[in-house]
Amino acid sequence: MSETPASMRLDKWLWAARFYKTRALAVDEINLGRVRVGGQPVKPARDVKVGDLLSIRIGQMTREVEVKGLSNQRGPAPQAQALYAETQASITTREAAAEARRLAPEPAATIEQGRPTKQDRRRLADWDRWSASVDDDDPG
Repeated sequence: MSETPASMRLDKWLWAARFYKTRALAVDEINLGRVRVGGQPVKPARDVKVGDLLSIRIGQMTREVEVKGLSNQRGPAPQAQALYAETQASITTREAAAEARRLAPEPAATIEQGRPTKQDRRRLADWDRWSASVDDDDPG
């Protein structure tokens, strides 16, 4: 067994803690400013230590986590979850956002299809051609 290091690269820790699927994705997110250490934007090579407070934004959700352990290897999910603890404020905010999404879903999410196909447009045009119009000049 290898001993746990005193500190390690941020991108490697995010990968080992299973926040991102690859280290390259972790590097991209860090460079975009979506990961902060102690509220400050950082670089991928920044060393993290046990006790550091990270702010990680994934999609619309921002999670505040405290580093509880370091690992050089990416292990199973239970082992990865032991590397961090989410703050109580972050949990409360995340649950409130989930409840808001449940009560008022995004209107765009109900759209099942995109633009009409050529066949749909022809049906619409055909329907429009045969519909009755109120402002016809010819009464009948």
